[in-house]
Amino acid sequence: MRKVAQYLGLLGFLLGAVLLYNQLTGHALGPLLGVFVDVVTPVFLLVLIGYLAGPRLALEARTLSRVAYFLFVPSFVFNIISTSAVEAGTLLRMVGAALGIQAGVTLLAWLSGKLLRRSSEMTAAFMMIAVFGNVGNFGLSLIEFRFGVESRLPATVFFLAIMISSFIICVSVANWGRRGGLRATLEVFKTPALLALLPALAFTLTETPVPIFAERMTGLLAQAMVPVMLVTLGVQLSEVRDITIDFNVWVATGLRLLGGPLVALLVVPFFGLVGLERATGILQAAMPAAVLVSIIALEYQLIPSFVTTTVLFSTLFSVVTLTVLLTVV
Repeated sequence: MRKVAQYLGLLGFLLGAVLLYNQLTGHALGPLLGVFVDVVTPVFLLVLIGYLAGPRLALEARTLSRVAYFLFVPSFVFNIISTSAVEAGTLLRMVGAALGIQAGVTLLAWLSGKLLRRSSEMTAAFMMIAVFGNVGNFGLSLIEFRFGVESRLPATVFFLAIMISSFIICVSVANWGRRGGLRATLEVFKTPALLALLPALAFTLTETPVPIFAERMTGLLAQAMVPVMLVTLGVQLSEVRDITIDFNVWVATGLRLLGGPLVALLVVPFFGLVGLERATGILQAAMPAAVLVSIIALEYQLIPSFVTTTVLFSTLFSVVTLTVLLTVV
């Protein structure tokens, strides 16, 4: 992990130098640098806090992630969806675009594995990494920092569609040729976030006001979701061992960080999305690989060391790709 610590230290040094230069000279930050400092940096600093504090405070990533998974995430979903006004047509177009993007990156990853003549296990790992982006920890926070609170609804819709489809695709791919794969895939529909979506849609589609106590309770829990999830990500990354960056890691990282947004740019116009909905869809498709991919890989023994390495590497490298994309989208 020394290389990771050096990378994070260099990132912190460069950020400090930029801020000091700006303070001494009074020069305004350019668009690219401004996005890096004001949008990307707060997110990565929270991850860095978790990375440094985890081993020193003996924090357990599993406990933190379970609290977020079962309490904060469903509360966030319920609070955002139930209190927002959204047209059914717009909602369906966003979901359709998300599923189209997911199908596209899955096909791209499968073709890459076949063209490179990789094993079925490595091809499956490519597909899992390409399809499952960190749309919760990174996506929701980065998009809100960039576009404001009005972006919460479309970002949440893409988050749910991508998360649910990613679970289905990843579990199915990991279970190629195994018994019980269908049963494991169906377990996706029992996830707390999806269960919270049903009553939330009932309130918003019927235009029924949410009881004040429920709105306030879920609102308070929702506020804790992003910081807890980012710190948890740092704790999880601090537990990664045996980092080896090879060509396959570069390919998988490229599929996630470059293939995702490129496919999104091609798919989104077919669903008539413009403005904020278009921008959030493209950005959610560009997030680094989710830590949940490594958990699935470990559960099904699908090259877990490679998958975990790629999750970490794509997270670090996304500092560059996300800064550029957040500036131009």
